[in-house]
Amino acid sequence: MDTESVRIAESGTLTMPDVVWDRTKVVSAAIAPLAAQSIVGRVAVDAVAASLGISRRQVYVLIKRHRDGSGLLTDLAPGRSSGGKGTSRLVDEVEDLVRAMVRKQFLTRQKRTVAAVHRDIAMACRVRGLPAPSRSSVERRIRALNPVEVGRRRGGPDAVRSLQSAGGEVPVIGTILEQVQIDHTVIDVIVVDERERKPIGRPYLTAAIDVCSRSLVGMVVTLDAPSAVSVGLCLAHAGTDKRPWLESLGVEAQWPMCGKPRQLYLDNASEFKSEALRRGCEQHGIELAYRPPGRPHYGGIVERVIGTAMAQVHELPGTTFSNPVERGRYDSDRMAMLTVHELEKWLALAVASYHGSIHSTLGQTPAGRWAEGVAATGMPAVVSNPTAFLIDFLPVVRRTLTRTGFVIDHVHYFANALKPWISRRDTLEPFLIRRDPRDLSRIWVLEPDGHLYLEVPYRTMANPVVSLWEHQRALARLHERGVAQVDEAALFRMIEQMREIASAASKTTKRMRRDTERRETTAAAAKSRAPSPAAVLPLEPSEEGQEDAEAAAARVVRFDQIEQW
Repeated sequence: MDTESVRIAESGTLTMPDVVWDRTKVVSAAIAPLAAQSIVGRVAVDAVAASLGISRRQVYVLIKRHRDGSGLLTDLAPGRSSGGKGTSRLVDEVEDLVRAMVRKQFLTRQKRTVAAVHRDIAMACRVRGLPAPSRSSVERRIRALNPVEVGRRRGGPDAVRSLQSAGGEVPVIGTILEQVQIDHTVIDVIVVDERERKPIGRPYLTAAIDVCSRSLVGMVVTLDAPSAVSVGLCLAHAGTDKRPWLESLGVEAQWPMCGKPRQLYLDNASEFKSEALRRGCEQHGIELAYRPPGRPHYGGIVERVIGTAMAQVHELPGTTFSNPVERGRYDSDRMAMLTVHELEKWLALAVASYHGSIHSTLGQTPAGRWAEGVAATGMPAVVSNPTAFLIDFLPVVRRTLTRTGFVIDHVHYFANALKPWISRRDTLEPFLIRRDPRDLSRIWVLEPDGHLYLEVPYRTMANPVVSLWEHQRALARLHERGVAQVDEAALFRMIEQMREIASAASKTTKRMRRDTERRETTAAAAKSRAPSPAAVLPLEPSEEGQEDAEAAAARVVRFDQIEQW
């Protein structure tokens, strides 16, 4: 702060009790973002008033004091006086000298210490024949400076992001599902396998948060690392009625939040930049928006909600806490006792509890804000067919049709519905095919006219359900053994051998137990599907309503254009 700036007398504040000082810091942190905005909305003011326990009028008074002040923390100190007993005022010349030297020597990237700055101030005072201030006087004046300004000048913009609010920099979201933020995290708890109840490591959580209501609209827990498929699963969960899912978990709770978002707000991770995700969102009219580079606090809403969830996870047996220091001597592996299914059930209950709790920013519950949003805009559009919706987010490959069907990475796929095209395969372009990396036992083939997806299973139905990671591991093992020509039979023999080894080792090796659990989760998902050797998924139902049962088994809308992913 230069000498021409308006100065606020500090009388009575340098001896401020710690409790008052701490309260002033809390008030400053809440008021500063509002004061920085040209127009302050009533909703934001009421939220701050509720968090500080003061009236709306008092918030406006504090905003004015902050704007009229000189950037000091003590601008917002309670009970300001014009001086008197107990103060430690410096003469004006010394006050000006301290302010100038603090600005010149302390507020720099060199990061000089308070002791060094005080030493130079004392020397300058002696040269000018002025009384030197004590070190505590200099330290109190430094402590009273705006912490954001101090951090920016001494450490640069990155050093103060945690102290700043996105404030008016981020567009105001006024309706439910106008913007949904999605992010991933590793859950801070060790889970156990279903069979041996032994630890298999930490699972991943992908969560979707509605910005307007702060409601959690979707989530998925997996043992696989985050990917575009994780995002698709989370979006499918967000867009569908959750009552059947809650019933399958055996959870009696309310989770009414569902619907397709109008905008997804994401960070710049690679899984959020995939062609599958971009195409899927374009297909369903979902806009993709990304955080500005170097501005991680723009996605702070989903990160704060995930952080809140992780704090509750730390109460579960087998938690790893946030870091080794916090964990101390707690043996997470030995204490672990929850399976992935049980953890998912606990998370569903935790979400229901969160929706019914007062949110400090909203001043009401997320469930209440969501209900207001539904009343204002009507029920959101929901996903009627989760499987069809998920297909739009699966990776795409292109393959030419052969006499025996399709071959993808040494695995053959065939269905009788392919026969009409086999006879004229020489005149057809390569087919566009989607497959789920979690389950390679079936693929989805886009018909030549581009209106229908056809579900095509393994040609050899006896082959087990495998995931892409298991398939690639078996392929790498065959290459290590010098097998140059890999065929389907050799590939699945290797997979079976690896499973036998994994089964024998699962009692002693955490990684093997984790792989076994991932494989069994995939198999369970496959068994839960209704049998459909050749399910056709058309663009729209026939106007005449004359479709046969096989063609009406399931539906999905095609892309206008599909590119290699």
